Amino acid sequence: MKIYNLQDKLEYLEEVAILEYEEWASNKEENKQARIERKKEKICNMFSDKSFCKLILVDNHKLIGFISIFPNDCEEEKELTPWYATMYVKKEYRNQGYSRLLNDAILNEAKKRNFETLYLKTDLSNYYEKFGAIFIRKLNNNEKLYKFDL
Repeated sequence: MKIYNLQDKLEYLEEVAILEYEEWASNKEENKQARIERKKEKICNMFSDKSFCKLILVDNHKLIGFISIFPNDCEEEKELTPWYATMYVKKEYRNQGYSRLLNDAILNEAKKRNFETLYLKTDLSNYYEKFGAIFIRKLNNNEKLYKFDL
């Protein structure tokens, strides 16, 4: 089992884009393949941004999950950056500790990039606290704003 920067393992780009579409697409009536192609292009264009990173967890050439750092991820808090985002573990691998591996990897990556804080928005309750997230406040859309001090 190993964590890679997706930039170094582009053979997983399509699968990551499909999983992101299936998990977070707000308009699934839109042309799925066109949206996935746009997502892949957006990811590749973001690789040069210091405030963007997408790490993947792979075991025996199988994608287990991924996690990201985004420069922006909250309409209500546009001045905050960077953001802890897209933690995803495939359903068949959940409840086996893989989210902890992804969390630790992205926090380490953020430290390497000399970030002092990562922000997070989520509608989950009592989940990210176990990883060290500190609650800041509720947002307008039933989501909560957290931060990780690095």
